[in-house]
Amino acid sequence: LPYSIRVLFESSIRNCDGFLVKETDAMNILDWKTKQNNVEVPFCPARVVLQDFTGIPAMVDFAAMREAVRNAGGDPVKVNPACPTDLTVDHSLQIDFSKWPETVLKNQEMEYGRNRERLQFFKWSSKVFKNISIIPPETGMAHQVNLEYLSRVVFEVKDFLYPDSVVGTDSHTTMVNGLGILGWGVGGIETEAVMLGMPVTLTLPEVVGCELTGTASPLATSIDIVLSITKHLRQADVAGKFVEFFGSGVSQLSVADRTTIANMCPEYGAILSFFPVDNVTLKHLKHTGFDKAKLEVMEAYLKAVKLFRNDESSSREPEYSQVVQISLSSIIPYVSGPKRSQDRVAVNNMKSDFQACLNEKSGVKGFQIAVEKQNDIVPVQYEGNEYKLSHGCIVIAAVISCTNNCNPSVMLAAGLLAKKAVEAGLVVKPYIRTSLSPGSGMVTHYLSSSGVLPYLSKLGFEVVGYGCSTCVGNTAPLPEAIRNAIKQGDIIACGVLSGTKNFEGRLCDCVRANYLASPPLVVAYAIAGTVRIDFETEPLGTDFNGKSIYLRDIWPTRRELHTVEEECVISSMFKELKEKMEKGNKRWNLLEAPESTLFPWDLKSTYIRCPSFFDKLAKEPVSPQPIENAHVLLYLGDSVTTDHISPAGSIARSSAAAKYLTNKGLTPREFNSYGARRGNDAVMTRGTFANIKLLNKFIGKPAPKTIHFPSGQTLDVFEAAELYQKEGIPVIILAGKKYGLGSSRDWAAKGPFLLGVKAVLAESYEKVHKSQLIGIGIAPLQFLPGENPSTLGLTGREQFSILFPPELSPGMTLDIKVSLHTGKVFSVIALFENDMEITLYKYGGSLNFVARRF
Repeated sequence: LPYSIRVLFESSIRNCDGFLVKETDAMNILDWKTKQNNVEVPFCPARVVLQDFTGIPAMVDFAAMREAVRNAGGDPVKVNPACPTDLTVDHSLQIDFSKWPETVLKNQEMEYGRNRERLQFFKWSSKVFKNISIIPPETGMAHQVNLEYLSRVVFEVKDFLYPDSVVGTDSHTTMVNGLGILGWGVGGIETEAVMLGMPVTLTLPEVVGCELTGTASPLATSIDIVLSITKHLRQADVAGKFVEFFGSGVSQLSVADRTTIANMCPEYGAILSFFPVDNVTLKHLKHTGFDKAKLEVMEAYLKAVKLFRNDESSSREPEYSQVVQISLSSIIPYVSGPKRSQDRVAVNNMKSDFQACLNEKSGVKGFQIAVEKQNDIVPVQYEGNEYKLSHGCIVIAAVISCTNNCNPSVMLAAGLLAKKAVEAGLVVKPYIRTSLSPGSGMVTHYLSSSGVLPYLSKLGFEVVGYGCSTCVGNTAPLPEAIRNAIKQGDIIACGVLSGTKNFEGRLCDCVRANYLASPPLVVAYAIAGTVRIDFETEPLGTDFNGKSIYLRDIWPTRRELHTVEEECVISSMFKELKEKMEKGNKRWNLLEAPESTLFPWDLKSTYIRCPSFFDKLAKEPVSPQPIENAHVLLYLGDSVTTDHISPAGSIARSSAAAKYLTNKGLTPREFNSYGARRGNDAVMTRGTFANIKLLNKFIGKPAPKTIHFPSGQTLDVFEAAELYQKEGIPVIILAGKKYGLGSSRDWAAKGPFLLGVKAVLAESYEKVHKSQLIGIGIAPLQFLPGENPSTLGLTGREQFSILFPPELSPGMTLDIKVSLHTGKVFSVIALFENDMEITLYKYGGSLNFVARRF
């Protein structure tokens, strides 16, 4: 069996209780070769990891459950997570200050100010709930803390050993796969079920074996390897499958390289990317301060249960569903963009590729800029100097080490490149929003001890704090003069970041092109000030003597990197991190919070609010209710992401959420972000489908708008949904292929549910999002193969009726009755299969089709 399947098998045996996990489940996993893709199996992870954006709704729900249990006459103290749960407060950091000296301390002060209610709620949660640990702000990001502190590799509970495994509310939970820990991201709804003691249910997956061979080029960084593997695995169609790495190339990858590769798993669509524990893993654990005796027990246990990969027995590799071969020797430096992480661009082709994007029609790669406007220059005054903005100019440059750039080698490469650049007299233009957001204090420690941090600072890359920032749209607003110039000149401005998300408009609403790059390339592009540069033939700038300086002149060699890494990334640093985690920090320790069994909800709070999910609990199970005469709230196309659905980033001043907060007496400066307000369902519901890039076919252009058909008004999505609910009219959503791509956000399901959405009709779904819809009570219905709204002649202006049988089963075919009001005539169409008899008849002036099975 593949190693990842062996972990599923062990879990099924250990948790077999005849109820949640049955003997047949274990036997199905054992028979993986023939049962893959044909059966569903339960999996009981050893622990849960939450980050605060997706974690606070879970904890608010737990608080609301206590309230509901009390109201039903039960004991609220019994409501606790059953599965060990860690929550890292890391996603609420906003970059208000990015220039020295107003950096870390002031950003943290602002965080504790604007997020005090949220932090007090977390503090209350840590006091009253059993089995939950809260990691406070200023510690690090969830992925990094999970790697450096929370991961066990092998659990030891009461002298009982079993493999570490985890599910989390972040899609990049897969990062720990690089340590040999089985884990992946699921929706907040499924995570809450696991916290309550339920297993995760998944279709027994295919396992794609990814054979790595050869040696990477000295110029290729871990992110280059990641982007190359991402492209190969996307082409291999690994969506919904496990990926497991083997081959001679695996042993040449450090654990940092492996976790970097595993982190990008969501971008190529696999459930997880597993690197079994081997000698490289053990060496890393020893280096990070694992107890020697514990390591010996761990190694003996993993070898005894055949979960240890031995380099010397490569001839006995597991059997895989398919094998993908990738040569590391073929990998060269790349970036990804301008709108999707899978659109890889060789650095030496960057200039020509951006030019092609300007020419190409609007879409996933194109901006459709008229030829005569492609060389437009907009002069702008900033801080007493004049600068010239043009297409491709960089206005955001962020070095982030939380996910795909957690590898010390690439962070140190950025620092060494900065050192050489400063020594050569190169600078970064002051209007570029530069920032350095380390994944944890560990990164700051080795950047400081290596002596490169001051050079990063001189180029504007100040440490702004520890938390997700630029990736989730928490960058400070661009200078007003720069924003105005971009908008007035219709300039395609660019962001470059060492993160994982680069959807259009995600970083900032006026930055349309975003590129993912390794940290040293982020620094290089920031110095260049534009993406329209050929690093091979064009200089970054000139030195003090007017001599041209090229990228090759300041690029650090592998030997330099290895020397610095060996000297600076030492085991004592990991010990310091663990001590810091255990002590907490002064602000957190002094933070006051209630200790009552039930949370004292503040009705005036705009951050924490008791959600309405438990208001109408039925005491007995109910059959699925029919959906009658539903209107279409939104008619969407292909590849609608959770970024389009779930509230994220800053709150636009003209949005429904902004109107709500204004009515509560808040000013725009106090709005904060949707992520910070995930504990308030009123804000989140208003922010659902509020993305400025939402393309609703009823509107015909990107805008968070729709049509309320009974009145004919064009309204914000929330306002239209609110009207439908007042009128007692259910709503559905029409969509194309791959509905729900992107991060596994629970509010991508919760939000539509609270908007009154009863069903989604799409051509296909992203698996995690489909599970979320089912979990919240929205029916995910899929058109028959080859059919879609266009082939069926639907305009979205019809009304839809759906009748559910008492016993639903996966893959069941349902008939949908569609009616369109055209004067006094109603046309009724039934969607049918070939084995149905069709009868046409007239009744009361209406023309009707009826489908009846033979």
